[in-house]
Amino acid sequence: MLRFFALTLAVEVPLYTAALTAGWRLPWPRAVAVAVAVNIVTHPPLFLWLTAHPNTFIAAELTVCLVEWFLLMAFVRRRDWLLLLLSVAANACSVLAGIIFGG
Repeated sequence: MLRFFALTLAVEVPLYTAALTAGWRLPWPRAVAVAVAVNIVTHPPLFLWLTAHPNTFIAAELTVCLVEWFLLMAFVRRRDWLLLLLSVAANACSVLAGIIFGG
């Protein structure tokens, strides 16, 4: 699990940080903290769920995107549909990296 979590952070934290600083004007330390926080909340339950239910991969990933979207809105203090797009993009990149590098 730790290997996949590290890969997820390596991919998603820079993406979230860049977008949150450029698009939502968060200071970069706060953007990094938000990126790490949303992944701490979502990654362990996702990993445990998929270990037991691997056939639910797409539904589980979509659920993670929604949860991260709501967390992003709470941290940014704005209701914004673009944050959903950001969540989907970050998670899609993370999934792709997992396929390429994670095995």
